[in-house]
Amino acid sequence: MIPVIVGISLGLYIVNDSMLNSVNQESKLTITQLMEDGSPIIGNPNAEISIVEFGDYQCTFCYKFHQNTLNSIQSEYIDSGKINYVYRDFPLNGSDSILAAEATYCANEQGNYWQYHNLLFENWAGEKTGWITMSSLAQFAVDLNLNITEFKNCLTTHKYYQKVIDNENYAKKIGINATPSFLIFNNEEVIRIIGAQELGKFQNAIDQLISK
Repeated sequence: MIPVIVGISLGLYIVNDSMLNSVNQESKLTITQLMEDGSPIIGNPNAEISIVEFGDYQCTFCYKFHQNTLNSIQSEYIDSGKINYVYRDFPLNGSDSILAAEATYCANEQGNYWQYHNLLFENWAGEKTGWITMSSLAQFAVDLNLNITEFKNCLTTHKYYQKVIDNENYAKKIGINATPSFLIFNNEEVIRIIGAQELGKFQNAIDQLISK
């Protein structure tokens, strides 16, 4: 897929592909809106460039991105402080994907969001195959040495259900319609990448923003 690029000097604008020639004021977003309510930020919080990923824990191409590209982005850009990164939920595959997303926020209560997030993809077993259950999610918490009583209480009461749904609705509002989708941006320009693209696509986008 070719990145969709929209540069507006007065702020960040996200548009649907069908709206490329008619950006309107209702599409205006702020960096705060893009970054809030998802995962904890990793990388340099003051970096000039950010990536927001919209994903689904059952999504095949999200899994492929996690396995093939994310580690390279992490080592080259996140760990070096050049960018920061946020994951936001877009659970297209239904209730199991929602439950998995809820579990990541329960893990976050114990400071293990990203460890749990990574463990989900490491144990990925397909789309709508039944691998995401209360039992399997609890076992992942055990594997991370989380307080299992606290974790189960959080998950069984669906403490973060609405947070996940709010993330999904927000994604739809700004025109996200596939997973994984990425918004790479600074304070002037947004580049949209769709799919499990190779590292080079992300390098090109980041380099373009750095040169601004």
